[in-house]
Amino acid sequence: MGQLNRRGRFDNLRRIEALDPQADADEILRLTSRHDFPWDYQQGTGIAFLRDYGIPSIAALLDRTGEFERHGVKRYDDTLLIGDEATLDGIDSQRSHAALRRLNRIHGHYDIPEDEFHYVLATTIVGPVEWIRQFGWRELHPHELVAVARITTRFGELMGLKGLPTTYDGYHRLLREYEAEHFAHTPASTRLAEATIRIGRATARYPAGPLTRPIAIALMDEPLRQVLGMPRQPAWFVRALRGALRLRARYLRHLARPRRTPYRHRPATYPGGYTLRDLGPESMLAALEATS
Repeated sequence: MGQLNRRGRFDNLRRIEALDPQADADEILRLTSRHDFPWDYQQGTGIAFLRDYGIPSIAALLDRTGEFERHGVKRYDDTLLIGDEATLDGIDSQRSHAALRRLNRIHGHYDIPEDEFHYVLATTIVGPVEWIRQFGWRELHPHELVAVARITTRFGELMGLKGLPTTYDGYHRLLREYEAEHFAHTPASTRLAEATIRIGRATARYPAGPLTRPIAIALMDEPLRQVLGMPRQPAWFVRALRGALRLRARYLRHLARPRRTPYRHRPATYPGGYTLRDLGPESMLAALEATS
């Protein structure tokens, strides 16, 4: 442990332990998602996207817009960038409030029931946390779970949502209960899953690109795989993949140095940079400006 301490591997965890998870939730989320687990957070968020397609009404709307088929990489980039805008300066910063106003204007073009917003929000917290629990290089501290729930709930409140959970366990329970009642396969869910996998292939680094589809399917839990209509992958491949991810975690825990600069998503859609006015469906940008 002395060598690990000299490398500073657990410095962020010590900082998190010393912070107030309610008052310092923004700082804790930054240390967790942008320093200690940036790649894991992104992978867990990707799983969260896929879960949405298992709800027939959500899948029908997303399929009808055609955004994943026609502008998939932009849709992916915009989703992550709005998340960045909402959290980089703190959830109650002017920057965050502007991003959430933008998101609300986008959502305002569709008739979306509030319970679906609650479910989608739950996927965005459960996806990363459960990924880190399976494949992270250390366990999450209770302060991290309190902080991520605090930010998630505030994010939802800024979207105008009421009656949200206030704890991680509450969000996890919401997700499981909603899926138990609503999860069902439709052709739209499969089309969206395949389109999302193509987005992953387009944005993946070589040599992962050609293996994007089998890797993505192998990482799905069984209910998710079935509801998306994806083919079962060979058991040896699933074991090998999960074993490789656990070896990665062991390497990161014992050998890798901590990340010193916070991770930020680098969007392929905007190589020269972006502004908030760039974010949103292409067909909606002019209307969004007219209402801003």
